[in-house]
Amino acid sequence: MYGVQQKTVTFKVGRNQVSVVDARTKTMKVTRDGKTVKTIPISAGGPDNKTYQGQMVISEKFKETRMDGSTVGFTKKDGKGEYDIKDVPHAMRLSNSGTFIHGNYWGAKSIFGAVNTSHGCVGLSDTKGAGDPNTPAAWFYNNTLIGDVVVVKNTGDKTVAPDNGLNGWNLGWAAWKAGSAA
Repeated sequence: MYGVQQKTVTFKVGRNQVSVVDARTKTMKVTRDGKTVKTIPISAGGPDNKTYQGQMVISEKFKETRMDGSTVGFTKKDGKGEYDIKDVPHAMRLSNSGTFIHGNYWGAKSIFGAVNTSHGCVGLSDTKGAGDPNTPAAWFYNNTLIGDVVVVKNTGDKTVAPDNGLNGWNLGWAAWKAGSAA
């Protein structure tokens, strides 16, 4: 026979971390192995640009990255982006369409935990340059792995599509099976 092997493989499953973003309370509760390890004030999408709801998975991490509104449909009449921030700190991708959880140094510190102001991302207090390890965004970045789950709720927006990033968690079992080759 060709292509048949018998192999013993061992592996260790790492810690289980799920972070729940609640746009109503403007907080994110980080739970690891069943214990809450931190509650962080956040600012989610504002009334005109709500954050997707649902279970999302961290698919990429960038200590700093550029975010240009024109790449995700936020353009002014002149075609330029409503925003173009060249050094967004502690950015972690939640969707392929541009939803991130990231540091925010340009907003007033008073918005976090108080008001939702973003274009749809989840913002955490941070400093320019991503150099202060004591900010909420730095803590979350340093304590989060690619593959960790972030649940976003109470935004008033639709649930993120299962194929928009690593977000198949949002597809019901019947629909999952219906799309299966089995």
